[in-house]
Formats: sequence, C-alpha cells, structure tokens
Amino acid sequence: MTQWWQLALGVVGGLVMLWLLLVLFLWTEQRRHPEAASLRDLLRLAPDVARLLTRLAGDRTVSIGVRICLGALLVYLLSPIDLIPDFIPVLGYADDAIVVAIALRFAVRRAGPEAIRRHWPGTPEGLAAVLRLAGLRPG
Repeated sequence: MTQWWQLALGVVGGLVMLWLLLVLFLWTEQRRHPEAASLRDLLRLAPDVARLLTRLAGDRTVSIGVRICLGALLVYLLSPIDLIPDFIPVLGYADDAIVVAIALRFAVRRAGPEAIRRHWPGTPEGLAAVLRLAGLRPG
C-alpha cells in the first residue's frame, strides 16, 4: 500500500510541476510581449476558439496530424477528467487554457495563418490575439 501512495504522489507531483512550468512559460511570454493578449482576454475568446478548432478539425485541406491533435484537444475539453478539476477556482480553468494554447500554437503553425483566417468566426481583434498566441504576426 505504501508503494501505491508513493507512486500516486509522484505522478501528481509531476503533473503539478509540469503545469507550473507551463504557467511560467506563458507568463514569461506575456512579459516579453506586453501587447499580447492576457489570459483573461484569451478566456473570453473561448467560444470563437472552440468554433475555430471544430472547423479546422473538419477541414480536409489541413494535414491529418493537425486534425488528430485538434480532435484530441476537443475530446480533452469535453471530458470531465482534467489535470486540475474545474471546480477549483481559477486554476481549474487555467489548465484548460494552457492546453488550448499549446494545441492552438501547434495547429496554427502547421495549418498556417491562411487556414486560421479562413475559419475564424470572431472579431479581427480576436484573430490578432490568436495569431499572437501562436507566435505569428497578425496582419
């Protein structure tokens, strides 16, 4: 029984450390680019980003690797199982935002900004924020 608890604590500790590293990475990126969107701004974009991801996942011109990544992301977001449960204030949704940011960055860089512009359902400001998040120049 002791080994089981040690293993469980090790896994949880590793996931927490990974999450903290991702938060630190996003924070340093935000500090380096002060004009970039804040986490609060990105959370406001959630409905548009969800529609974008769905549209990209269904686009046959986007590579299969990107579509599989986006499909896995949508399954993760719809799944009740999270790295940090959503009932924990702020942190519960922050892990979803981090996972979305990483997957979105991967998808935008692989699919290209043209595909993102073609499928973007929101405002031009929102599109600019998504492109900045992906490390691309809006415009």
